[in-house]
Amino acid sequence: MKHFNYIFTGTGLAALMTVYEMILSKKTEDKTILLIDSDAKKTNDRTWCFWDDSNHFEEIIYKEWKNTLFANENYRKQLNIEPYHYKMIQGTDFYKFIFNEISKHENIHFLQEKVIDFSELGNHCLVKTEENNFTCNKVFNSIFNPNLVTSQKKYPLLQQHFIGWFIKSKESVFDENAATFMDFSVKQKGNTRFMYVLPTSKNEALLEYTLFSKDLLSKKEYENEIELYIKNLGITEYEIVEKEQGNIPMTCYPFWKNNTKNIINIGSAGGWTKASTGFTFKNVTKKSKELVSFLETNSDFTKFHKKDKFWFYDLLFIDVLYKDNSIGSKVFSGLFQDENSGLILKFLDEETTLFEDLKVILKCPKIPFVKALLCRIFR
Repeated sequence: MKHFNYIFTGTGLAALMTVYEMILSKKTEDKTILLIDSDAKKTNDRTWCFWDDSNHFEEIIYKEWKNTLFANENYRKQLNIEPYHYKMIQGTDFYKFIFNEISKHENIHFLQEKVIDFSELGNHCLVKTEENNFTCNKVFNSIFNPNLVTSQKKYPLLQQHFIGWFIKSKESVFDENAATFMDFSVKQKGNTRFMYVLPTSKNEALLEYTLFSKDLLSKKEYENEIELYIKNLGITEYEIVEKEQGNIPMTCYPFWKNNTKNIINIGSAGGWTKASTGFTFKNVTKKSKELVSFLETNSDFTKFHKKDKFWFYDLLFIDVLYKDNSIGSKVFSGLFQDENSGLILKFLDEETTLFEDLKVILKCPKIPFVKALLCRIFR
């Protein structure tokens, strides 16, 4: 049975980013690392978007926007997000970039097999695939187990679910310099529903029909709404170049409590997704750096995670939307009511001071959040 120092079960964003940070640190060059996934990561299965004020991953940025738009049923406005730019990375570009870096290191290996089980056995771990068994010192797991969340009631679960179309239209209707961050002018139907539009040229864009809600829709309902939105843009003829769909868990469930001394859950499986927005890329970038730094001085994964004020803010937000899912448009309209939205993005990046937190929180509807706070205090 072959032994490795580190095994990654699943090679999603969090696993690949963590391995990349290990490479950059140069502190794990003496460690043997195995990444296992049934998917070879050679297709453009997703896009990641994030706001940023640095040149991080600049070589694989597919598109960036200096301006963003916000809309609801009453108005449409351009937001000033300085000092940030809004950026897009395509899945294939990210995978190629990371695997190219991995290929330069003989201590890192990839195996295309399906993981069926992993466990801690004293001072080492056992990982089983459909074809092989391996032992290792540490397991980094990114395989999400929904039963952990659905089997309990204390921490509500919303889904950020969407279908997106990359289209090329005959009419030049898009402003390629402005991304539509949220457009709540679509019918809400008792939920939090919006269109997300990322133009790459005057006649090309990704349009995603997105919900923050408890339940998924039929595929036809998402696509009917996208078709209606395209029609309302004045587009009469278009080609669907590519489609994508996703479902991101939005919950403050304490996944870290399932970590053991030698097994850590990362990515969505470890609660690394920003619960209140579903944004993943920026959060994972930070968490992977923290984890690699942690490994330099600590060997007990149960000590990695620490709750902070932002976890509690997200918890209240999820509580509010879970109780009244129709209030989402009102909440986000309050947050983005001012043209200057840089502070909101800084808050969502969990980089604000307590005084700045209060400035953001006071933009939200007061009564629903006070009720959610009282329910948590006296629960």
